[in-house]
Amino acid sequence: MASLSASSSSSSLLTLLSLARVSGFIVAALVISWALLFNSSFLPHSSSHEGLIYAVLHPLLMVIGFILISGEAILVHRWLPGSRSLKKSVHLCLQGVALASGIFGIWTKFQGRDGIVANFFSLHSWMGLICICLFGAQWLMGFLSFWQRGEMRAVRVKVLPWHIFVGLYTYGLAVATAETGLLEKLTFLQTNRNVSKRCPESMIVNCLGLSLALLSGMVIFAAVSPKSQSLRTKLLFTESSTKPE
Repeated sequence: MASLSASSSSSSLLTLLSLARVSGFIVAALVISWALLFNSSFLPHSSSHEGLIYAVLHPLLMVIGFILISGEAILVHRWLPGSRSLKKSVHLCLQGVALASGIFGIWTKFQGRDGIVANFFSLHSWMGLICICLFGAQWLMGFLSFWQRGEMRAVRVKVLPWHIFVGLYTYGLAVATAETGLLEKLTFLQTNRNVSKRCPESMIVNCLGLSLALLSGMVIFAAVSPKSQSLRTKLLFTESSTKPE
């Protein structure tokens, strides 16, 4: 019975991981399609090629570089074989790449012709800055904790639940920030450029928002699902403790 339940848990986790990967692929395909097919929407009134590149890089870096890679980092502990040290190293490296992408993605908004203040007035921009600050602090704490040994072990055990909570909260906040950015951009396009609600660009942006919501649900669900090994150990302990002497 224990092996059957553990096998079922492992199969469910594999399904979640597969759904997360499929959702991530759809998100990447949609944001790339939006950036390539409708790039004039990102900077409609500028003839500067450099400005257009910066404008297009922002959604690519924040969605693919920040959200997708950080989501993959969260899932590392669920699928990567090997020691805990290896998993933590890969997790830390992927989160570092995601953080660098997020910082560079925000930096691209500093290159706008209207100046810094003009690009940081909305709820989307405020949430983005808060998200990057939280993510940076989380990564720094993880980096310092990873390289500490010995007497710091007890501290890491106490901090781990908070590390997991803040990590998942920040990931969810990143997705929510992306959703507000999509809504803000689509509202601007439909109001100022008379983009139809049923045009291909609107459909791509709406599908991107739905795909991001699905992706975040799959990643967080997979992250909080019990590991098959832990479940197997608990079931074996329960069975052995309930056996009559």
